[in-house]
Amino acid sequence: METIQQLLMGFSVAITPVNLLYCLLGTIAGTIVGALPGIGPSAGISILLPLTFGVNPTSAMILMAGIYCGAMYGGTITSVLINVPGESSSVMTTLDGYQMALQGRAGAALGIAAFGSFIAGTVSVILLMLVAVPLVKVALSFGPPEYFALMFMGLTTIAGLAGGSVLKAFLVTFLGLLVSTSGMDALSGHPRLTFDFPELLDGVSFLVVAVGLFGIGEVLYTAEKTLKLEFVTTTIKNVWPTGEDWRLSWMPITRGTFIGFIVGVLPGAGGTIASFLSYAAEKKLSRHPERFGMGAVEGVAGPESANNSSTGGAMVPLLTLGIPGSGTTAIMLGALMMFGLQPGPLLFQKNPDFVWGVIASMYVGNIMLLIMNIG
Repeated sequence: METIQQLLMGFSVAITPVNLLYCLLGTIAGTIVGALPGIGPSAGISILLPLTFGVNPTSAMILMAGIYCGAMYGGTITSVLINVPGESSSVMTTLDGYQMALQGRAGAALGIAAFGSFIAGTVSVILLMLVAVPLVKVALSFGPPEYFALMFMGLTTIAGLAGGSVLKAFLVTFLGLLVSTSGMDALSGHPRLTFDFPELLDGVSFLVVAVGLFGIGEVLYTAEKTLKLEFVTTTIKNVWPTGEDWRLSWMPITRGTFIGFIVGVLPGAGGTIASFLSYAAEKKLSRHPERFGMGAVEGVAGPESANNSSTGGAMVPLLTLGIPGSGTTAIMLGALMMFGLQPGPLLFQKNPDFVWGVIASMYVGNIMLLIMNIG
């Protein structure tokens, strides 16, 4: 009962005209930066952060939360339409979303992604509200062995995603690990595999690799083909998800929601790992795994639900312990300190209107994003 009262207080803060405006601006800006390959929510919040100087901390955090959630929605658009992930957590969506677009079902893919994202985002905020403290205790118990096991599990799922040779899958995995070692050594501070290029001191961004592999690959593929453009005229009713799409998607959405939230709670994991694990789970559980990569709607529903659900999960360690659950929440943590707020258990006691106002705004933001993405 106390939680409901706190949430109602949060809604009284979130639905004020000023905060509704900041929430709307955040969701629009987030959708735009999410759809632009190479930017993403972290860069979007960093760019807009100076604009929040002098703004009420609650309004500023509502704006940033809107950008965070909106970017997860926006990354789907380019993943489905042009096979280029707008945001790193949307990489898995390209595998089946773009194939659906080639089959003339881009509307169905975007529709399932929008509704799945809305459901997952809303449920993740409910879970954030109800089980924040217990889940944080679990996350704190993770030490180096547990994180090694989590990363090892994530890497071994690649073998399950390989459609052909498992050996090739592991070789590509090794290549990815090799690329990720470039940059400044975290322990010694010495440059490693930078080849005297200052640009490599920060390492190779995952999003840069993803855009390069998918985007450049699509450009080269298109360049060597003689394309015949065919214009298809259809009505809006034919591009909505069908009843069969919903039947195939409701379980992936459910699983993706919980996978995304749990992974999001783990500090440093984020939506990218959540979407990879969700896609691997759906392919493993499917009766027809050969459909994945060929336009399976489950391959869109699961990962999109997972990466959107991870936003609520990532807010758990941020608000309750001051530990960022993702790269984006790390920037939000810096913003909190800039506003003179110390994240942690005392934040719920000293600034309940701030905490519950932000949580309530995430409900409102998900409704705004659903309307924008199905409109």
